[in-house]
Amino acid sequence: MKKLVIAAGTGFLGKVLIAYFKDKTDEIIILTRKPLPNNGNIRYVHWDAKTLTGWETELNSADALINLAGKSVNCRYTITNKNEILNSRVDSTAILGKAIAQCTHPPKHWLNACTATIYRHSEDKQMNENEGEIGSDFSMNVAKMWERIFFGINTPQTYKTALRTSIVLGNNGGAFPIMKKLAMAGLGGKQGNGRQFISWIHEHDFARAVAFILTEKLTGPVNVTAPNPIKNKDFMSALRKAVHIPFGIPQPEWLLSFGAKLIGTETELVLKSRNVIPVRLQKSGFNFQHSTAIEAINALV
Repeated sequence: MKKLVIAAGTGFLGKVLIAYFKDKTDEIIILTRKPLPNNGNIRYVHWDAKTLTGWETELNSADALINLAGKSVNCRYTITNKNEILNSRVDSTAILGKAIAQCTHPPKHWLNACTATIYRHSEDKQMNENEGEIGSDFSMNVAKMWERIFFGINTPQTYKTALRTSIVLGNNGGAFPIMKKLAMAGLGGKQGNGRQFISWIHEHDFARAVAFILTEKLTGPVNVTAPNPIKNKDFMSALRKAVHIPFGIPQPEWLLSFGAKLIGTETELVLKSRNVIPVRLQKSGFNFQHSTAIEAINALV
């Protein structure tokens, strides 16, 4: 690519994409509230994710726009936080749509972050893009609104893809470092009943999947997950083995609920069963370098 724009690209996933694309792209522009010093072909531009203040000119002639904006869901679901979670996703998507409409040469492809949490809690059925069952609670309703706004924007010259991303496993952010610390502290037992599925993807496969989507021009919703969801109890067992800790104290639901209040988060993040598979990626020919969680965990540890 000649030009890649990543909105809200200074977080964990943004850094994963920058590391992958920096030697494959002439110019990478990061839209961020707190710009960093420019670094080689990486340039940082200020935006507030709500208004057009000049950053929108950077979208002209971009090969791809990737939007990762959205308040972290790792918080208590207070009314204030719920509003911020929803608005940060809707507002950033809407303003990018307005910016694209003003472009003389709009981006060729717009990838917008979404979430595999859009599907219902499922221990009985694997969810794909065509037959997945989308339910109704706060998190799923946010995901539905996010995609509704995104696909409702008219971009006749720009392909659009919603990235229904699962938990991305990496050493420099996200959930994995926390889970690894728990395991090393002897707290790596099953969480809840342990039967809930974890849909996951290794950070390198996440970046490779994004590149594949751009190359193949996949549009619409795409599940960005590894092909083999794993039960929580099996994931934690594999993690204990990888860090050479022979035991792990189980964390029943009541204890997780108590702990979540103490650290300011919600138990849904570990107790919801995300049983999601990447049918569209696989049918299009994408090959995962890390297809099992045990392999991915061992590679990271």
